[in-house]
Amino acid sequence: MDARLTAEQDEIRRTLRDLLHKRCGPGELRAALDTPAGHDPALWTALADQLGLPGLALPEAYGGVGCSVTELALACEETGRALAPSPLLATTVLAAPLLLALGTDAQRADLLPRIASGALTAALAVPGPALTAALALTGHDRRGAWAGGGRAGGVQARRADGGWRLYGEAGQVLDGHSAGLLLVAAHAGGFARSRVLLFLVRSDAEGLTRVRQTALDATRPQARVQLRQVEAELLGREGDDVLAALARLGDTAAVCLAAEAVGAADRVLERTVEYVGRREQFGRPVGSFQAVKHRLADAYVQVQAARSAAYYAAWAGAAADGEKAGGLALAQALQALRGAAAEGIQLHGGIGFTWEHDTHLYFKRAAGDELLFGPVHRLRAQAADAAHVFEEAGR
Repeated sequence: MDARLTAEQDEIRRTLRDLLHKRCGPGELRAALDTPAGHDPALWTALADQLGLPGLALPEAYGGVGCSVTELALACEETGRALAPSPLLATTVLAAPLLLALGTDAQRADLLPRIASGALTAALAVPGPALTAALALTGHDRRGAWAGGGRAGGVQARRADGGWRLYGEAGQVLDGHSAGLLLVAAHAGGFARSRVLLFLVRSDAEGLTRVRQTALDATRPQARVQLRQVEAELLGREGDDVLAALARLGDTAAVCLAAEAVGAADRVLERTVEYVGRREQFGRPVGSFQAVKHRLADAYVQVQAARSAAYYAAWAGAAADGEKAGGLALAQALQALRGAAAEGIQLHGGIGFTWEHDTHLYFKRAAGDELLFGPVHRLRAQAADAAHVFEEAGR
């Protein structure tokens, strides 16, 4: 394994960091959070036009850049540093790979070029707080019980008038209030032929209601999506193994989320080091006290270990027969981010404990991601089960 970044990868990081530094400072970030969409559409357009970010990991045949998950993870690391509110996670990391993997030729030709250009955003809608289960990050449900069944809630799909109709509700849909296209996971077939299918729902579909929810992490906008006999188009074909496709997506998503958390942890630690170097107490900088040095050194080690894990998971995910290490890398990155943000709050002193301080945005990102994709101990338990750790130990 060659751990060095290529010239192209370095250029992606440098260019993206420069753009976000100019367009997504603390003031711009907070202003974007207060908009109805929860992000700055002009920034998303700039990311698409100047960097091709929405189509970074899409094939060139569909207008994408043709890069691997490694480059996408590096881009996510930079957006994580800035906590940039954008449709990148919902559209590029979660929705686009499913369209590429399961869509028919016509669906891919119609939708992927528009996603790659930034003209179309998309969101993956799964029932309730089941996203982590659907992506097989904290347990692999081979029957898709998380999608609901019969009268068990979730979203139900039935045939009507030669097509499909959806009825139900999905909560915690990332960017679901602003996305131009929804990929809705629904239960079909009743009890006799129970299965999970994915459907395409346009943003202007009759019977569709989308409401932005108040979230712990405002930089990660979420919505409640309600469907009342909404007309939908089946993604792909009925015989497709949707659960397997979601499980494969889970590792890629975990890699990108881990890289994003590493970027956020690195930035909040960087800001803390800068602050304790300036703040004085008893006539000397706070950062010169040995106890403070030790705490920051421990946080630094955690962040660097998490970066190594995220980079390895990205490299392995890009390899044809690589190890699936995304979940474990995500667990380590989320723990590093929570630790770095907590140290940042405390070492900033009195001002660090005010909600208005930017350090809290990083802490909320760590806590919010654990609620959406964790918690850490369950991510690790899933990784241990996948590696048969406890089975080997019991022999």
